Amino acid sequence: MARHLILGTAGHIDHGKTTLVRALTGTDCDRLPEEKARGITIDIGFARLALGDLDLGVVDVPGHERFVKNMLAGATGIDLALLVVAADDSVMPQTREHLDILHLLGVRHGVVAVTKADLVDDTTREVVDLEVRELLRGTQLEDAPVVPVSAHTGLGLDALRAAVTAAARRAAAEAGADGPFRLPIDRAFVVQGHGTVVTGSVLSGAAHVGDELDWHVGDGTVERVRVRGLNHHGRGVEGVSRGQRAAVNLAGVPHERVRRGQELAAPGAVVPATVLTVRLRAAREAPRVLKHRLPVRVHVGTAEVMGTLALLDCDRIEPGRPGLAQLFLDGPVTAVWGQPFVVRDSSAEHTLGGGTILQPAARKLRRRHLEALERVERLESADPEARLAAAAWFAGSGGVDPADLMRTAGITDAAALTTRVAVAGGLVDLAVPTGRRVLLAAERVSELESAVLRALTGLHAEFPLLTSHDRQKLAALLASAAPDGVLQAVIDRLLAARQLVGDARRVARADFKPKLTANQRKLKDRIVAAHAAAGFAPPEPKEFAPQAGGGAAALADIYEVAVAEGFLVKLAADLFLHADAESALRATVTDLLKSGSGATVAAIRDALGTTRKYAVPICEYLDRIGLTRRAGDVRTLARS
Repeated sequence: MARHLILGTAGHIDHGKTTLVRALTGTDCDRLPEEKARGITIDIGFARLALGDLDLGVVDVPGHERFVKNMLAGATGIDLALLVVAADDSVMPQTREHLDILHLLGVRHGVVAVTKADLVDDTTREVVDLEVRELLRGTQLEDAPVVPVSAHTGLGLDALRAAVTAAARRAAAEAGADGPFRLPIDRAFVVQGHGTVVTGSVLSGAAHVGDELDWHVGDGTVERVRVRGLNHHGRGVEGVSRGQRAAVNLAGVPHERVRRGQELAAPGAVVPATVLTVRLRAAREAPRVLKHRLPVRVHVGTAEVMGTLALLDCDRIEPGRPGLAQLFLDGPVTAVWGQPFVVRDSSAEHTLGGGTILQPAARKLRRRHLEALERVERLESADPEARLAAAAWFAGSGGVDPADLMRTAGITDAAALTTRVAVAGGLVDLAVPTGRRVLLAAERVSELESAVLRALTGLHAEFPLLTSHDRQKLAALLASAAPDGVLQAVIDRLLAARQLVGDARRVARADFKPKLTANQRKLKDRIVAAHAAAGFAPPEPKEFAPQAGGGAAALADIYEVAVAEGFLVKLAADLFLHADAESALRATVTDLLKSGSGATVAAIRDALGTTRKYAVPICEYLDRIGLTRRAGDVRTLARS
């Protein structure tokens, strides 16, 4: 089975990149009329290079300084590079800039082709070889083979193929774990009878005909689209995967809405964001130092967007030096942890730096905040446990979804890893009521547990007669501290730990003792039982006054406790129904009125089997809660 990789060209204009690709693949990557007329590459072109069991998608990029943004779009997702240097020109400005870009993008494998080798003598070739070696020193391509070639005579082409094959095998062997499907769009066009087709290099995962994907439109919105068809190097296929060039026929997508910089991805795989936390390295050939608040042009995937650089751990970054930073973008981009990026100056004349994304959807961080910087540095760790702990810390009280850890921390085997970290005590795995799981840093959970206990202490002090409080009311008091689902899961933890008592509806501190006396509690139980037996003709509160032991005020407190605990429902000042009777009341009246003809108080009285004394306040209660609507003497259902 063939291994698929992306090979990207790089090098100065007129050094023979496109000609060399044509000699290797038989494909002319210059497809635009203007390119053929002017004899230069303007936009990215594509070809296929088959090398035994290796299938390389070749992305040919322009070498002119005005088209570096197109080169950057083409360099998205490349696994290895073919850096081209002409023997009769040697190292030129875009040779340096393109090499800087490859270095900043983290391209670790490649070959240098010294083209037009037939036009110079041996001495010149040796000098060019030395200059190229000097250029590569200190970059990730420092040990790349340098092969003299001539696309016109065939000199060195076999050696170049062998060198590319060896580099591709090394790149394939070091390929990291795969993830969900992602394809940054670099081109779009219309095929008659088929509709909109977009192309790009598959960064990760796989997609098949019929799949539904997220289309990230570029303005922060996401639309669900269906894959009508797939094409790989001119051939229709059922599926495409990482390392392949792919053309995707999208159903129902207008061509005029598609542009370079958008992305197709598996549902939920990426989210649009305008703030990125990054490890930034200034380019070796950067014309200036990078300063805080510098306007920059940011390239992520195939997207290009203006933004502002905010340095976190320093005030300036010298050429070739690293630093931690955030990028505040004018528009949203899609990215994942570890994805490379490049920044250029606002006028698009020079490459200033680049690096890797540590937080693909970040909040603003305070500059020189030691704790935050320490956590950011943990996101760079080779240890996935350290990255997981840092991601959970940054997620705060909202927690992080284990399914999202690939995007936020580059973690693939989240299930086993989260179990290990949870056992070690650094994380807490919470099951929220929606059925999801979220991971919170243990310290965050402790803070939330303390907040829940404090809030309940306050409620107990305010309502000393109530034995418990509604969970939703408690969560509402703490809404600013965490999402409701997380708060409910924390309450469940406290119930399991016996720090709280209660059930799915109401809770109290385990150490709280309500101030009802034993006799008052017995009276409350008798009142509840009496209302349960009375149905729709309940006793009046004054009937229990002689037994209250404190007059009317004490009796009112007892009724308040019964209502708060959910046993009674207050319909009017001195009218209470048992909770079961109130539920039966709703059902009975709904059945009576569902025909739509309406009913009078008398009809409702007869349906309930009660008297007018109770029927009138009952009907007013039903109007008040919105179950019924009154028109004259007739009531109908207020809603279907």
